[in-house]
Amino acid sequence: MQLPVYAYGHPVLKKKTNNITKEELAEMENLIEDMFTTMYNTNGVGLAAPQIGKSVRLFIVDTIQVEEEAKIEKGIKKVFINAQKLEETGKFWSYDEGCLSFPDINGSVERQSVVKIKYLDENFEEHIETYDGFNARVILHEYDHLDGILFIEKMKPLKRRLINKKLEKIRTGDIDPPYPMRFYRRR
Repeated sequence: MQLPVYAYGHPVLKKKTNNITKEELAEMENLIEDMFTTMYNTNGVGLAAPQIGKSVRLFIVDTIQVEEEAKIEKGIKKVFINAQKLEETGKFWSYDEGCLSFPDINGSVERQSVVKIKYLDENFEEHIETYDGFNARVILHEYDHLDGILFIEKMKPLKRRLINKKLEKIRTGDIDPPYPMRFYRRR
């Protein structure tokens, strides 16, 4: 089932998330499957639980679908539960990132090229793995969501100022999004 993506301005996107237990995940029947469906139907390569309104440490990634376009040797399709970033290394490099919570906004973000991460998979088996290049970038972008960090916060200040009007339109729901979204309405 496709879920609505929470738009910029919703408080859940700025919260630091909590670890999730196997039992809690089981109670959220089909969550991972629904996240993949949502990601594919919105043309994403990653999706974090806060983007669908869940304040838990869970994100998914599928870069296999863009191997050729992103010029990566080997893409990944994985579920990351209770992830902990152990180390970021390598050269900083810029890339034009986007985010499903910010339709039609892209901007250059500098990130290191290698990440070592500890996580549980969908079977709650622990892994410690190292990723580089585009795979590392997608993992770091989604990981940031778990800590309430948005990609626009990593843009250069000038670029942020240039997109302020677009950001305000997203925040207020004054857009026609290309997929189902949920906007925050203050009362």
